[in-house]
Amino acid sequence: MSDQVIVEAREGVLEVTINRPEAKNAMTKAAAEAIAAAMDRLDAETDLRCAILTGAGGSFCSGMDLKGFLAGELPVAGKRGFGGLTAWTPKKPVIAAVDGYALAGGMELAIACDMIVASKGAKFGIPEVKRGLAAGGGGMVQLPRLLPRTLAMELALTGDPITAERAHELGLVNVLTDGPAIEGARALAARVAANGPLAVIASKGVVRDSWLWSDAEIIPNQNPYIEHVFQSEDAREGAMAFAQKRKPDWKGR
Repeated sequence: MSDQVIVEAREGVLEVTINRPEAKNAMTKAAAEAIAAAMDRLDAETDLRCAILTGAGGSFCSGMDLKGFLAGELPVAGKRGFGGLTAWTPKKPVIAAVDGYALAGGMELAIACDMIVASKGAKFGIPEVKRGLAAGGGGMVQLPRLLPRTLAMELALTGDPITAERAHELGLVNVLTDGPAIEGARALAARVAANGPLAVIASKGVVRDSWLWSDAEIIPNQNPYIEHVFQSEDAREGAMAFAQKRKPDWKGR
């Protein structure tokens, strides 16, 4: 694991911190590969229920490390995209905790996560056009799905950022915090981790993958995601815990 990324497990949540504060956590290939490895760990370890992705030093990620780019390096991890996360997603949820700047690939990394918590004063943007580049890590494709199309077009063509407050108003950000975003992200992660792990994985899969399903495809396409959930030990445990007015003891099976 690269020292450019710090990984720590806390109460069922894997905290993944981009650790290049001197460069506002600009992404390198080594950091991207370390994030991808952390996401593999998230899926592999049954005690881990979700992850938080954040940045050290008061900034999330300012995008691609331009010095590395000029030297011929791309900050991707194989086919997993920018930061090891923009071209795929792990089975378990990932929450972005955004302070300071989430710009260019940094914004693309944030929206590749399943939910976003941001501190007031954080900024989001895809300024690639200001450098003669284009937001090729998913920004031009995903933002029109998450925001009004005209606003997504404005972000892509002007390169100007929006505030965390504006992003929250538009539904791009789930939670705004007065303090560091990690505090709000931990609270949100605890709410996710308290639920049945199989049900959480299935629910994420359906919400993610159903985007382009037609009405006729919804039920047949959804069934493979959820059939095993209803037949699981956790489903019976959840029902018994509710009847007995106690917290469930999830087994993940």
